[in-house]
Amino acid sequence: MSETPALLRSDAPLLSPDALEARLHAIGEERYHNLHPFHRLLHGGQLDRGQVQAWALNRYYYQASIPRKDATLLARLPTTELRREWRRRLIDHDGSGDAPGGVERWLALTDGLGLDRDYVVSLAGLLPATRFAVDAYVHFVRDRSVLEAVASSLTEMFSPSIISQRVSGMLRSYPFVTAETLAYFTPRLTQAPVDVAFALSYVKEHARTREQQEAVMAALRFKCDLLWAQLDALHFAYVAPRLPPPGAFVPEPT
Repeated sequence: MSETPALLRSDAPLLSPDALEARLHAIGEERYHNLHPFHRLLHGGQLDRGQVQAWALNRYYYQASIPRKDATLLARLPTTELRREWRRRLIDHDGSGDAPGGVERWLALTDGLGLDRDYVVSLAGLLPATRFAVDAYVHFVRDRSVLEAVASSLTEMFSPSIISQRVSGMLRSYPFVTAETLAYFTPRLTQAPVDVAFALSYVKEHARTREQQEAVMAALRFKCDLLWAQLDALHFAYVAPRLPPPGAFVPEPT
């Protein structure tokens, strides 16, 4: 019988909080979706308008589902302090009623790209793989431990750099994109670091056994994988071999 892998062994040494943080950063350096070929094309100005529309339309479902997954976690948090902290994320994405949240700002992005808002919200043109990946994230946060659910949000550790690349690259490369179109991303440059500071502190404090530390790292790998899978589907449907599945959004000929 082969030796049990180290990550499954109960006798693996406990990582220090700083060593755990370093392992989490290493996961992002290897797996975060800024490395995906589709994102390199997007940020490098190598996509046409229809391909950018397909990205924004499919990404809408992810953005709109973030408050859903956060609400499932909020219901399970045991203290007022934790619920108050996580409730802030709901407001960031759903808005306060007086100011638009991230979901509304993403719809402004799809508006700016020339997509019909009712069509975007209907999800009629969504890639099946997008739906499966995003729903898997919502179910993961709903069904796994609070520690794993919080850890899955730590992809935000890597988001400020990708946001900067995306905004500068798209403004430079696409005449059909404006600063107003990309206004979704500006608040995230300050919101994401606040979210990360809390989630990382929580994970480092509460992952007290090696088994819990491995679960935390697995949760982050899972999140990276589902973000990557969404871009795999976009690349297959709209870049090469350009085979969108039946019912999915089909860009207008250019």
